[in-house]
Amino acid sequence: MSESLQFALDALPTLLIGAITTLQLTASAVILGLIGGTLLGMARLSSFKPLQIASRVYIDFFRGTPLLVQIFMIYFGIPAATGISFNRFLAAILALSLNASAYLAEIVRGGIQSIETGQREASESLGLSPVQTMRYVIFPQAFRRMIPPLGNEFITLLKDTSLVAVIGYEEILRRGQLIVATNYRAFEIYFTVALVYLVLNILSAQAFIWLEKWMDPTNKSKRHEATVVPEPTQSA
Repeated sequence: MSESLQFALDALPTLLIGAITTLQLTASAVILGLIGGTLLGMARLSSFKPLQIASRVYIDFFRGTPLLVQIFMIYFGIPAATGISFNRFLAAILALSLNASAYLAEIVRGGIQSIETGQREASESLGLSPVQTMRYVIFPQAFRRMIPPLGNEFITLLKDTSLVAVIGYEEILRRGQLIVATNYRAFEIYFTVALVYLVLNILSAQAFIWLEKWMDPTNKSKRHEATVVPEPTQSA
């Protein structure tokens, strides 16, 4: 038991470096995916039929095919077909971002559609343009409702980064594989890899829970009330 623990402890520094790489990869993919997903979600709600159909085709393709296949298509397929090659990091970011965009598009669409139509009508009666209505009224409220599913998508994407190990990108799993190739202690190393993923997912879940509470309007009003200092009363 002590020998197994020692192997795990020896591997931990290398795996933690991989954890930083994994978080960078996940954060980059989520940011790019959120941008793409927002545009796709808006396109799904567009009254322009060709745009609506194109966004639906994109979403159905990336949600209906395995992420692993998409990684192979980008890293091996596109260079074979076009001669344009990607390095491992760019291929990983591209595959994860394109995949995340499809899922985030449905989250954005659902969040926007969950806002009551009265909000839009009230904004129009105040003279706001459709763009201003979406920017200042609809989207801020929708974003608060999107936080829980966004947290789920972040955690799912964090775990899915392990798939880029197949193209040799050195995130947590790939670093674990390289360690196993040198000491042949598969159980200890992969168990440690699993623990690192578990800790990252727990911390990520707690971060999104805190963000959801922080953006809750009731909590904002309480914080505002707490900052207001009551004026001293003068005695008669």
